[in-house]
Amino acid sequence: MSAPIGSTRGLRALPAMAAAALLAAMLACTMPASARTPPAMAAKAEQADFIVVDKSARRMQLLRGGKVLKSYSILLGDAPTGHKRQQGDERTPEGEYRISGRNQNSRFHLSLRVSYPNAADRKQAQARGVDPGGDIMIHGGTPPGYRRDWTDGCIAVSDREIEDIWSRVPTGTPIRIDP
Repeated sequence: MSAPIGSTRGLRALPAMAAAALLAAMLACTMPASARTPPAMAAKAEQADFIVVDKSARRMQLLRGGKVLKSYSILLGDAPTGHKRQQGDERTPEGEYRISGRNQNSRFHLSLRVSYPNAADRKQAQARGVDPGGDIMIHGGTPPGYRRDWTDGCIAVSDREIEDIWSRVPTGTPIRIDP
């Protein structure tokens, strides 16, 4: 019979260093996401002052002073063509927004909130009598090698990439999402 997860039974036979590493790995797997520490912010010179998303090319670029710092392959919502018009349409918005928040407890590893809907988005939705939606994020959660759009309108990258993006993108950074 095997020991329950989190048990140290059977670890006494391992060398002390290996036992400590194994116990740390087991605890990390059972630790809630909220207890994990997100990456620190990069040096100012490595932080983006603008983000450009090209939906058709499935690329996101972090820029500083007009020069590309980093570029990432991205995945989008299940209905990627066109501007997001309402809750549940699975489209990624198009236009100019800002990074308006950070969630280190995201169910998709880490996430950066995009300020959708803006005033124009709310106005068009109100005119049509629909909810414009919200909760548009840049987030992790894409399995390695996965290449199909899968979000409900967000911009998805791998967990490793969102850690890099998290450290390079301060709250308030402008983001332009192009068709």
